[in-house]
Amino acid sequence: MKQLPLTDEFKEISRKVIWFEPPEIALAQPVRFIAYAMTYGSHATMQQIRQFYSNQELLEALNQAPPGIFDGRSWAYWNLMLDRYPAPPLPERAFFDMKFQQR
Repeated sequence: MKQLPLTDEFKEISRKVIWFEPPEIALAQPVRFIAYAMTYGSHATMQQIRQFYSNQELLEALNQAPPGIFDGRSWAYWNLMLDRYPAPPLPERAFFDMKFQQR
């Protein structure tokens, strides 16, 4: 996934969709940034991002999306918009099976 440039436009988008961290950090992880933009961004936001990324790259971001960012509605919408229907299950967090060893 190609890196997003640190332009004023992308910094502004970052402040809107990943408001809890500085744009330099948010834009350093393009897949995560795109997942947040697809979930919390407006139509205008996504039009700006789609000028930089192809549909194939957006689909790649869906395939690599970190768990816990997408909601069901956004996940279904973007899978449909990128010609993947039915949508696969949402990314899930992995919890480790922690069994205590007996001594």
